[in-house]
Amino acid sequence: MGQNSTQQGTKTIYLIRHGQTDFNERGIVQGSGIDSLLNATGQRQAELFYHAYKHVPFTEIYTSTLQRTHQTVAPFITNGFKNHVIVSEFNEINWGMMEGVEPSEEATRNFQQILKSWRSGNLDTAIENGETPNQLYNRQFAGLRKLEQDWPGSPVLICMHGRAMRSFLCLLTGHPLHNMDDFEHSNVCLYKLQKNENDRHYQILLHNCTRHLETIK
Repeated sequence: MGQNSTQQGTKTIYLIRHGQTDFNERGIVQGSGIDSLLNATGQRQAELFYHAYKHVPFTEIYTSTLQRTHQTVAPFITNGFKNHVIVSEFNEINWGMMEGVEPSEEATRNFQQILKSWRSGNLDTAIENGETPNQLYNRQFAGLRKLEQDWPGSPVLICMHGRAMRSFLCLLTGHPLHNMDDFEHSNVCLYKLQKNENDRHYQILLHNCTRHLETIK
């Protein structure tokens, strides 16, 4: 099947993470409360993704409300793509008091503790003033439902965030949410997914693909 699936009822999603920011490079948690910009590497990643996939006839491009996702798809917009839809339900998880905090032993310990708790199935727990995985998953469910009810045709491109991507991949594939760390990701990695008319869940066709970034040293 080609890049543009015309089979009736087939839904194809290209899902990418945003490009690198200075916060990513410094190991600082951003979350939904830090509206950071791409750095030079992130801008180059966005350009490389565009050149690798500009031939794909995306019907719409969806991003979160945060600028780093907008900048990642900006080469498509700059070159005439007009169907850019901002979806607040696709925002990154709220990391609460950890957002914007410089790396330290204590911050790393707290971060690892909450991840361990989530992997144990405690999906209603959160960093202080933050969001739980179940809250993230539920708002993403609402966003996906709106997208699928008004499906513009395949394929679509969605740009979001690291933790949000892990949760969203669980939602799309039916993978248990407490195992969301099974989905590896890096800046401007690509997951390609497809669901046929009678399928309950999406199947992953490309997993954490970064071939388009191979020129970056």
